[in-house]
Amino acid sequence: MSKIQGGRLRRAAKISGTAAEVAARNVTARAVAKSGTSDQRRAAANRQQLKSAEALVKVLGGMRGAAMKVGQTLSAVDVGLVPEEIRPEFQEILAKLQQDADPMPFKAIRKVIEEDLGDRLDALFEHVDEQPLAAASIGQVHRARTLDGREVVIKVQYPGIAEAIHADMQNLKLGLKLLSTIAPGIDTGAIADEVRDRIGEELDYELEAQNQRAMARVYRGHPFIFVPDVVTSLCSERVIVSEFVPGRRFAELKAAPQDVRDRAGEILVRFYINGPFRHRLLNGDPHPGNVLWCEDGRLAFLDFGFFKHLGDREYGELLASNRAVYERDPQALQQVMVAAGVMDDDPALAQPFFEHYDAILGWLSVPEAMTIDARRTGDMMRRYTELRRSDGFESLELPAGHFVLIRAVMLLIGLLGQLEATNVWLDTGREWLLNEPPVTELGRQEAEFFVDRPYTGAPVPAAT
Repeated sequence: MSKIQGGRLRRAAKISGTAAEVAARNVTARAVAKSGTSDQRRAAANRQQLKSAEALVKVLGGMRGAAMKVGQTLSAVDVGLVPEEIRPEFQEILAKLQQDADPMPFKAIRKVIEEDLGDRLDALFEHVDEQPLAAASIGQVHRARTLDGREVVIKVQYPGIAEAIHADMQNLKLGLKLLSTIAPGIDTGAIADEVRDRIGEELDYELEAQNQRAMARVYRGHPFIFVPDVVTSLCSERVIVSEFVPGRRFAELKAAPQDVRDRAGEILVRFYINGPFRHRLLNGDPHPGNVLWCEDGRLAFLDFGFFKHLGDREYGELLASNRAVYERDPQALQQVMVAAGVMDDDPALAQPFFEHYDAILGWLSVPEAMTIDARRTGDMMRRYTELRRSDGFESLELPAGHFVLIRAVMLLIGLLGQLEATNVWLDTGREWLLNEPPVTELGRQEAEFFVDRPYTGAPVPAAT
C-alpha cells in the first residue's frame, strides 16, 4: 500500500471488531470464574489480560502518530496494570509497540522526498538505502549519503499520514476502551486530551528540525551526550536529514553490567532533567527508541518533536517548585502554583497537592542511593489521576512547562527502571537545584565542558 489509509469507518470497524473479541473473552473468563477453583479463576483472569494486551497492541500498532505513542508509553513504563506473576509476559507483549511499524514502499517515500525537496532523488543524494533503518509512528528512516559524502539518515513523513492521524483521533476513544478493559484505573480521558494536543507538533518536521538544531548546538563536542546535527538545506515540512549515528539500541544497554547501567542512568537524568535547567530546552519524550548506546560510551539522543522552550517565568516556577519539594515545604509549593494560576490559595489544599507532586518528582531530591523501580510510574499515574479528581482540584491544569516535565519524568522513570539504575539522584541534581558544584565524575566532566560556553539558564540563587 503506497499511502496510509485514512478512512475512519474502515479503521473504526477494525477497532470495533477487536473490542468484540475482548468482550467475548471476558464472558469466557467470567464463566470460568464462577465454576472453577480460585487458582483457575486467577489463571483465567491472567489469560484474559494477556489476550487483551495483545488486542491493544494490534489496535494501537495499527494507528499512527500521537495515537501510537499512547501504546509506546505503556510499553516503555510499568504502570502496574497486571498482577506480578504475569507482568514480565505482559510487558513483553506491549514491547512490540517499541519495535518498528510496517514500512511503506520506497516508491512512496521517494515521492515525498522529491516533492518536498523539489528535485530528483539522485540530484539530492549520492545514495539512499531503499531498506529503512526504522519505521516509526508517522514516518520512516532511511540511511543515505549526501552529494558531498556525509553519512546521514532521512526521516520521511508517510504520505497521507495527516489524514490518517485525524481519522485516528476520532477512533482513539474506541481504542482506549480496550485500555479501560485492561486497566480500569487509568484516566483514558486525560490520555485522549494529551494525544489531541500533540498532533500538530508530531506532524511539524520543520519545528522538530529547529529543536534538534538547538540541542545539537548545545551538546556539540560533549563528553558523554551526543545529538546529531541537522542538514538544514535538506529539511522540509515532511523531511528531516540529520547526521547518521552508529549505535546500539537501548535494549542492549539493559543487559550491560551494573556500573555501565548506573552511568547510563546518570546520563539520562542529566540530559532530560539537569539539561533543561542549564539551557532552557526541555525534551518531553524519553523513550527507548530515542536513545542509542554508542561504542565510545556516549548516549545519543534522537527525536525532538515533543519539546518545550522554557521562558524566564516557567524556568523560575519549575526551580521554585522543585526547591519546595526538596525542602519539604507544602506551603511554598502551593504559593508557586497559586502565582501560576493553577490552584486556589486555600491552606487545606497545600498538603494533598504536595503529597501528589512529591510522589512524581520527589525522588530527584533523595540524598541516599536508590535503585529505580519502573513500577513507580504506576503510582505516579494514579497519583496524578487522583489529584485531578480530588476536591478542590477538579479544574487543575498544570502550566505547560510543568506538564512536559512531569511527562518526561514518568517516561524517564520507565527507562531508569528498565536499567535498574542505582544512584544518589540528588548528587546529580545538586548543580541546578542547590547551585552547588558537581560531586560526581560525570558532573565534573560536564562542568569542564560547559565552563567556557554561554549559560542560557537564569542565574540560580543560592539555596536557603
